[in-house]
Amino acid sequence: MSHQELESKLVERSELAKLGGGQAAIDKQHERGKWTARERIDAFLDPGSFREMDRFVTHDCADFGMEKKKIYGDGVVTGYGRVDGRLVYVFAQDFTVFGGSLSGAYARKICKIMDLAVRNGAPVVGLNDSGGARIQEGVKSLGGYADIFLRNVTASGVVPQLSAILGPCAGGAVYSPAITDFICMVRSTSFMFVTGPDVIKTVTHEEVTKEELGGADTHCETSGVAHFSVPDEAAALALLRELLSYLPSNNMEEPPRRETNDSAERLCLSLDTLVPENPNKPYDVKDLITTVADDGSFLEVQPQYAANVVVGFLRLGGRSVGVVANQPAHLAGVLDVDSSLKAARFVRFCDAFNVPLWVVEDVPGFLPGVDQEHGGIIKHGAKLLYAFAEATVPKVTLISRKAYGGAYCVMNSKHIRADLNFAWPTAEIAVMGPDGAVNIIFRRELADADDAAARKDELVADYKEKFANPYRAAELGYIDEILLPRETRARLIEAFDSLENKRDRNPPKKHGNIPL
Repeated sequence: MSHQELESKLVERSELAKLGGGQAAIDKQHERGKWTARERIDAFLDPGSFREMDRFVTHDCADFGMEKKKIYGDGVVTGYGRVDGRLVYVFAQDFTVFGGSLSGAYARKICKIMDLAVRNGAPVVGLNDSGGARIQEGVKSLGGYADIFLRNVTASGVVPQLSAILGPCAGGAVYSPAITDFICMVRSTSFMFVTGPDVIKTVTHEEVTKEELGGADTHCETSGVAHFSVPDEAAALALLRELLSYLPSNNMEEPPRRETNDSAERLCLSLDTLVPENPNKPYDVKDLITTVADDGSFLEVQPQYAANVVVGFLRLGGRSVGVVANQPAHLAGVLDVDSSLKAARFVRFCDAFNVPLWVVEDVPGFLPGVDQEHGGIIKHGAKLLYAFAEATVPKVTLISRKAYGGAYCVMNSKHIRADLNFAWPTAEIAVMGPDGAVNIIFRRELADADDAAARKDELVADYKEKFANPYRAAELGYIDEILLPRETRARLIEAFDSLENKRDRNPPKKHGNIPL
């Protein structure tokens, strides 16, 4: 066979592989408002950078007539490319081939690029669109899923793992994304559930739609399984690129720095009046975050879930920083089960990948109530405490207003290895608020007083003078500096610069036992 014939054969087979399940299946995918696997990869990676691997792999199943249904690639496109010039490994499940269902060969393709990603210290991005295990392959398919799960676990904390859910993902198809660091879902076209509506109706007699059961809004607002909800696939892929820009390629590197024209000396005059004079009046902590951030840019993570805590990424002087902030505009910024979980997982991610942490504290305490106690607020609140105490990245805390009770300790206090702790003059650091404290301390005196209301006002004023300010904590060295709000950006950039070469480590051990 001539060189020309050999080349022609390669081109012919390559074009056949690119067709996946065929033009009719591609047309149907487009009719559903979805892109093909290859279109997704092209939109995600830098133009012309994708290098496909295992293009000609096919399954080896001979049951149920499958030996007559072999398609190049077998339902998943795998390889590597570049995002902003940085190496990234990617797999895109192809719904046009057997509904994106996973076979043994398909699993081996994914495992191969995951192994390469860990070996070469590069992120793994999964573009998921799969109906689950390929039933015709039985246990071979299940084993393939388990092989992938193992790699997800061993890669966790070693290289970033990002997942986009771009179609219906059911059964085993949801557990791999669940182990990854961040999940982005597309509204109306993506779903995640272990068992679908039909099975649920049969077993529990509950009637529920796919959207209600496992749609983007459900998982971003209610379950907390997903981190981002976007309107279309273009937005999902753009978001993954933006997220990667804040992250290092692996746990041995620092996050990339980005040049900015936003002055490190910029004063934030609007912050001087951000905190209301009335301590019970809310304000939006995101105004503080965006005012301080380089160019006002902030990528919030899980914005729809547990809104009483805000987490996400920003840059300060070009440096990538993770922020954890109580949100007074929602439930007064209290810590509860969901917000503790949300914040703890984010803190542990940042610590794993060398992203410094900035904590904005305005917390009146943990949310009281039977539901919270029975829901395990002790255990879940301890997760956040554990995460902050365990973290060895640079950690800077700013107390903007309330820092009450055990929540003061949990929110990256000096006592659990925070490096620098700042406070605004509006900070109130105490066991509890003045009114509650006076009711407890002076209960008998107030019961016996002739004018209990007037006496209580005096005692509350005295308590505020002593404790509803940052000075007592500053006298004890628990607060390193009291800042004017307008100076916040400049002081934070200086602080993280001073911590650039921080060296801290935990005692040698296999791993701790976080209260799961």
